[in-house]
Amino acid sequence: MSKISLFDSTLRDGSQGEGISFSVEDKLKIVRALDSLGVEYIEAGNPGSNPKDLEFFERARDLQLRHSTLVSFGSTRRRNTKASEDQNLLNLVASNTKVVSIFGKSWDFHVTEIIRTTLEENLAMIEESIRFIVDSGSEVFFDAEHYYDGYVANRQYAIATLKAALAGGASTLVLCETRGGMLPSLVASITEETRALFPTTPIGIHAHDDIGCGVASSIAAVEHGATQVQGTLLGFGERCGNACLASVAAVLQTKMGHDCLNGVMLENLTPVSRAVAEIANVRIPHGTPFIGRSAFAHKGGMHIDGVQKNPTSFEHIDPTTVGNERRLLMSEVAGRALMTKRIATIAPDLDKDDPVTITLMDELKSLEAQGYQFEGAESSFDLVIRRHLRMYRPFFTLVHFQTLGSMPYADPLSGATHQAVVKVKVGRESAITAAEGEGPVNALDKALRKVLETFYPTLKSVHLTDYKVRVLDSGSATASKVRVLIESTDGKDTWSTIGVSKDIIEASWLALNDSIEYKLIADGISPSDDKE
Repeated sequence: MSKISLFDSTLRDGSQGEGISFSVEDKLKIVRALDSLGVEYIEAGNPGSNPKDLEFFERARDLQLRHSTLVSFGSTRRRNTKASEDQNLLNLVASNTKVVSIFGKSWDFHVTEIIRTTLEENLAMIEESIRFIVDSGSEVFFDAEHYYDGYVANRQYAIATLKAALAGGASTLVLCETRGGMLPSLVASITEETRALFPTTPIGIHAHDDIGCGVASSIAAVEHGATQVQGTLLGFGERCGNACLASVAAVLQTKMGHDCLNGVMLENLTPVSRAVAEIANVRIPHGTPFIGRSAFAHKGGMHIDGVQKNPTSFEHIDPTTVGNERRLLMSEVAGRALMTKRIATIAPDLDKDDPVTITLMDELKSLEAQGYQFEGAESSFDLVIRRHLRMYRPFFTLVHFQTLGSMPYADPLSGATHQAVVKVKVGRESAITAAEGEGPVNALDKALRKVLETFYPTLKSVHLTDYKVRVLDSGSATASKVRVLIESTDGKDTWSTIGVSKDIIEASWLALNDSIEYKLIADGISPSDDKE
């Protein structure tokens, strides 16, 4: 397979996304994760921008990376300043990375109106800055900022900035679609024309996603000569984000026959993406191509029937290729065949005509009529099956719980707004504890896990990653029945559970209860009274 280099900017461009903030430890963990995936270049930040990045580059020198090369990032020298006296460039040299990414203006509008200098001075800034870094011993990639817009506005000048970069010693020219508003067809034609002008120089693409075309533009650029793709693994970044490298990598390898992960198996893509999401404290949207929970999820009866007969009927690739899994969603439209398949994972001896299967189907329809929706909470449905088949004994019994909130908040410094007290019975023992949280459900969740961790230490790794509430009968106003769906993780696996009630706290409790019980069953743990 021909080689395409991936250049990940999660730690630099990604950190500019709204709500994203990395500690130094976070950044080191992400570097290790990206290295394990086989990403060739990791842009780690601007060593002169803040003390955190300075500390990171200092500590990063001790990293033993197998596949990735760290890249420091910075701008050209300031106008009317010598490169050797520019502190930003001096910090880049001090970072001691093998590769440095230097960005400079390629759109004449930005030169005259934003950095407010002459077109000639901007060319000198590009050439002299790159030469200074190259003379210090580092390879330089030139990020031609706003290149595509600049090419449309003033083709001759945009090209001149690339020539200045090459004159300074840049090894790769990265064409940046910085505003993210250009159609992929225009990105393709401009990339092809630029590639023809510099046939022996590697060309890269750096696309943003402001019209939802970041991945499409990146793929189009590769089709027309680009050999490096920049982006962020999960697509988050400035404004609407960057090209999602998870999608780019999967497309390049499964659809176009390119090696972009240094020979590392693509099946690492989903677990590494989810690990990075966990570190960044973000959720991967379920519908994200290749790596989302719904990427290979099927609900309609005809779809499920087709996939069970031959997966290629509704799946463009085998989900295991990218480390994901097929999910057949339980619902009233799924059909008895799926019900049988789901039951078989727990009780393989039952068939579709068994009376138990039929009564379970009736129970499913009854529960969904009450407001339950198991297509997003298969874990709760597994518990329904176990309870129906009497293959279940509870791990604990609720004695009582109480939540208390106050205004103004009881502890404004910690952010706690509510307290919860939970008393449970585990086997023959009773235990009670209290916890504070940001809201009644958060407090209840903390208290429940706290009281149970003594009996089941594996719960220490569990925490909630999502919490949704939907009113099912808006006509009843505050007396309406609500459905609560929570998503939990132990850092490795993710599962969803559901609760329905007219009391939002009780609905939350039902979902929390199922979440914990599902985790303990999945871990093969026996109820505590089995150990007596």
